[in-house]
Amino acid sequence: MNNFYASVELLERPDLAGLPVAVCGDPEGRHGIILAKNQLAKAAGVVTAETVWQAKKKCPGLQFVRPHHDKYKEFSRRINQIYQQYTDMVEPFSIDESWLDVTASRRLFGSGRQIGDTIRERIKSELGLTLSVGVSYNKIFAKMGSEYKKPDATTEITRENYRALLWDKPVGEMFFVGWATAEKLSSLGISTIGDLALADPAALKALLGKQGPLLHQYANGLDDSPVALYNQREKIKSVGNGITFRRNLAGRDDILTAVTSLSDTVASRLRKYQLKAWGVKVDIKDPGFKTISRQKQLPGATHLASDIIRASMELIENSWRISDPIRLLTITAINLTDETEAEQLSLFDTDTESREKGESIERTMDDIRKKFGDSAVTFGSVLDNDLGIDL
Repeated sequence: MNNFYASVELLERPDLAGLPVAVCGDPEGRHGIILAKNQLAKAAGVVTAETVWQAKKKCPGLQFVRPHHDKYKEFSRRINQIYQQYTDMVEPFSIDESWLDVTASRRLFGSGRQIGDTIRERIKSELGLTLSVGVSYNKIFAKMGSEYKKPDATTEITRENYRALLWDKPVGEMFFVGWATAEKLSSLGISTIGDLALADPAALKALLGKQGPLLHQYANGLDDSPVALYNQREKIKSVGNGITFRRNLAGRDDILTAVTSLSDTVASRLRKYQLKAWGVKVDIKDPGFKTISRQKQLPGATHLASDIIRASMELIENSWRISDPIRLLTITAINLTDETEAEQLSLFDTDTESREKGESIERTMDDIRKKFGDSAVTFGSVLDNDLGIDL
């Protein structure tokens, strides 16, 4: 989708038509962060993840609106309903992106490009939104095609033209290559996608681990991952993250740093999968390989790191002597449910505004990471750690 958040907001704000608009968590706050912007704001140089005051300097007439994530989820649902009228093989990748396998649909609806153009016109006329479509023979190039020309365009990347279309592009435009990875690749003299495609896979593995050869394959158009059926996507039973530390955790400060980092990853994955957790499980292993596992039910389903941090620390403090060393720690979200599932609210829950603010902050972090890579933003307590926690 093109400028999804901003475009949804503008549907109910005709007074802002023709003006540069940005969505941000705190329009009045000097240090609020830009979550999204429309095409006019983009043309003025406004970028996602910069502060409100930076955006105002670039675009003095910039208009600000608050985010409404429930609206975005509803439009995402309606968009995917349109997709499913052309194929049942629809795999959402994020709230505003999905892969469609239309191989078996072409006899009914025409070529991939024709189907893409038809869908664009329908979403524009029925929902008032625009999108850019990538058509290709694999998921990686389909995604890159959707980014190739914006707004409101269809780009087809084939086995014959992908080198001409993509290999001259900066390596940072390669799908799955974030800012930090692009910086590492530059140390090998790799500045374009073509350089990546022609690089030595062994050197890439030495630099990036197993991700290196995989990126090499993607740059060469080698991806055979299937598109999942929309109604038969494998149900995720738990979402966890664990690490064996460079040195043993020693004391509450170390434990809190580790728990914060692990919980942040777990929470961001839950939001990506559009899930919430009703429970948290903690696994602890000491230097002698003694292991304990504890879990607890939460008062409400959550996908926020702050909730998972709080529950995990309670589990550890109630079941582990804080002064004892920890070699490995795993945090797992359990008892998962769809994030849109109705929830019984307590009459005594007076913290709604705080939770909404917390969700806005964490979704802002998601948006920044999506744009600039996983290491672009994190909790301050995790910075400059010596535990082997990579940022």
